[in-house]
Amino acid sequence: MNEFLKRISSYSPKRLALLAAQQREQLDRLEARDPIAIVGIGCRFPGGSDTPEAYWEFIESGEEAIREVPADRWDVDALYDPDPDAPGKMATRWGSWLDRVDQFDANFFGIAPREAQSLDPQQRLLLEVVWAALEDAGLPSKEVFGTRTGVFCGISGNDYHGILRDADMANYDAYTASGIAHSMASGRISYVLGAMGPSISVDTACSSSLVAIHEAVQALRRKDCDMALAGGVNLILTPETTVALSRSHMMAPDGRCKTFDARADGFVRGEGCGMLVLKRLSAAKKDGDRIVAVIRGSGINQDGRSNGLTAPNGAAQEAVLAAALADAGLQGRDVGFVEAHGTGTSLGDPIEVHALGEVLGRDRAGPLKVGSIKSAMGHLESSAGVAGLIKAALALKARRLPGQVNLQDLNPLIQWDKYPVEPQRETVDWPADLPQVAGVSSFGFSGTNVHILLEPAPEPAPVEAAPERPKHILTLSARSEASLDALIE
Repeated sequence: MNEFLKRISSYSPKRLALLAAQQREQLDRLEARDPIAIVGIGCRFPGGSDTPEAYWEFIESGEEAIREVPADRWDVDALYDPDPDAPGKMATRWGSWLDRVDQFDANFFGIAPREAQSLDPQQRLLLEVVWAALEDAGLPSKEVFGTRTGVFCGISGNDYHGILRDADMANYDAYTASGIAHSMASGRISYVLGAMGPSISVDTACSSSLVAIHEAVQALRRKDCDMALAGGVNLILTPETTVALSRSHMMAPDGRCKTFDARADGFVRGEGCGMLVLKRLSAAKKDGDRIVAVIRGSGINQDGRSNGLTAPNGAAQEAVLAAALADAGLQGRDVGFVEAHGTGTSLGDPIEVHALGEVLGRDRAGPLKVGSIKSAMGHLESSAGVAGLIKAALALKARRLPGQVNLQDLNPLIQWDKYPVEPQRETVDWPADLPQVAGVSSFGFSGTNVHILLEPAPEPAPVEAAPERPKHILTLSARSEASLDALIE
């Protein structure tokens, strides 16, 4: 330092100003590449995966969450027809569903009962899962009030609007517009928490939630906000979209996404919600946060003019992978596992695996491992990306490589011999020779592609051992006496 001060002491004011500008520019570049820490996770996924711990147990178990359409959604017997060309019918009886989506503690969030009736259950679910994510991060909601916290929500379905319309438009009231508007999915969270950062709802169909996370990462790097809540939601409340997808021959007759498998013949729809609490890594370390995993970089693009509006574009997928690597400062060989989009279609899976092989398969010491949560719980559509990212983050945290269900014979349309890409069949400890970087892909049928790269959390600073105490105080809190009694019970 003394040498540096001695050297610049003879500089002219103009040269000192130029040096200061250069140093500032270099610092800005470093800050723009600041990794983003995941410090909290909230989720409601099929199969009873209502917490990150339960979700990881579900993944480890190798179970499936597919079941017939619940009776409280629609009469599947009346609408089912195995012929996908049957007018007004659906070619599947299956899906992955959340329970109790009609239940909501409006008073907890300060929402009037009448307003709650006009409130899309997707907005209700987001409020609940955001609250759970903040609790997982150890952040009281009051600490969000008045802060530059951003909210980024992926959402695409509007089934509840149809339910309200069919009930009778004469019942529309002052709450209807705000209850069904996608913009309110993020805006209501910001309002309830008093958050004053960017508040954005994203609809890019199947890639919505991962695009929302990508946008949150960029906003944190630009310092548009100091913390971000990001993820997505999807509920299937009416049959119309499933009927339309059946007519497009997109639905798997057996209700399974058979990703990478020779039997791949379509996907099955699913529900879910996942939200992350994100901070710049430097801030998370300073605040002493528990870090689950770190977002190293991300990329986003569009298919452009492919061989069809909803068809995937291999060149665009290669480009988005390369963009994410460049953003993270990594090479393809540095990635050990990819949570693929992997819908289990004969067209999409080969294009995706070949793109992975072209970009991530060069100069590798061993095969790139791939998987997809869709084989276990279907395609969660606008919440699919965050489901995959949470899976990858938990895998890095546990140092476990997640296995793939519904995989029998490898899809012969995929050139497995040409590329060093290999599905991970069983859940095992993360191999010592496999790079500890995980990629997550999500491709919207709108053509918007996104890829995010994760790495393990840095080793936490050592903590001084506290003296052993014979007794501890367990603190519980609730909104009312009755709720507190129920929590204690």
